[in-house]
Amino acid sequence: MRLWAIMRRDLLKLGRNPLTLLSTVLMPIVYLVIIGNSFQGTLKHLPLAVVVQDRGVYAIRMMERLQALQAGPKTIEITYMDNPGAAMRAVRNGQYKAALIIPPNFSRNIAHGLLAEMGLFLDNVDQISASTIEGALQSATGTLRTRFVTAREPKLEEIVLRPSNLFTTVDYDRSLIPGVIVMSLFMGSLMSGVFNWVMDKFMGVTEGYLVTPLSRWEIAGGILASGVTLTSVAAIIVLFTGLLVTRSTIQGGLPALAMLIGIIVIGATGILAMTFALLGRAGHPRLVGTFAGFLNVILFFPSGAIYPVDSFPSWLRRFARINPETHAVSALKSILFKGADFAAVQNDLAFLAVFTVLMLLLASISFKRTL
Repeated sequence: MRLWAIMRRDLLKLGRNPLTLLSTVLMPIVYLVIIGNSFQGTLKHLPLAVVVQDRGVYAIRMMERLQALQAGPKTIEITYMDNPGAAMRAVRNGQYKAALIIPPNFSRNIAHGLLAEMGLFLDNVDQISASTIEGALQSATGTLRTRFVTAREPKLEEIVLRPSNLFTTVDYDRSLIPGVIVMSLFMGSLMSGVFNWVMDKFMGVTEGYLVTPLSRWEIAGGILASGVTLTSVAAIIVLFTGLLVTRSTIQGGLPALAMLIGIIVIGATGILAMTFALLGRAGHPRLVGTFAGFLNVILFFPSGAIYPVDSFPSWLRRFARINPETHAVSALKSILFKGADFAAVQNDLAFLAVFTVLMLLLASISFKRTL
């Protein structure tokens, strides 16, 4: 009976807080949906820019095979362009994963038994996507010629796809640096910001603020400034540690470093303000810890830090477009691995700036100078 009394008391206490039971049931389901769709086995919807400068029969046949890849396994999404230089610039800026150039006289060279080449310019920073596109196009190229070729025929009669990497090769360990920085931003914003605030409120520390002439804006501003400072310093340490461990350098020198620090500060401010807007009114630190894991999963895994965003289902791609961590990862990758300038990352920076302003407004509305 004593055991039953303790059990009954605990069940009644949990019953008065249905959020606990809801999170226990809902979070594993959300994890299943998010993680399951963030690590699909086959890559799909990889954006490919195609420049066709030949209108012969073999160029048409190549385009039919590309369209079959788009319609069947959906490996690629084709965008036709007229200018090879513009196509390669678009790949450098992250609009496409690769650019395929079919040169003039491609069909004539095949018909005359000469060497026929196509150029494939890859965004090799995303090595998984680059390998997938190269493999799919190599397979399509191998079936262009319909007749049999004997072993004695000259090598000049080959149809060759010439892959070219537009950037310095990025190994797997180095490719994880942007994701690790973003994870540091989230964890730092959480622990130095809202968790610290809720813990102080739970322990009664914040009651001391209420007997001072401090306004809610001064209180919120001081907490925000301390959290952003600590989180930014931690993320910068993670950045340099990651570069040291992987023996990497920052392309672009001091201007690139300044942009990286700017992204880190803006990202830290936006994420910290977001956690305050969502969890600042929580009454117990346990709730913050519970939802922290939930937020980390739904923001980090669809961010493109580990798996290409282009291959997500359509609903998850739409979510990734409004995910601040997606834009932070994209900007960090472009600067670290591609030597991108401000113009190349301005869209990501604009999104992060707008997101930060909106989250600061929401956090200021939710922050009350009360118990």
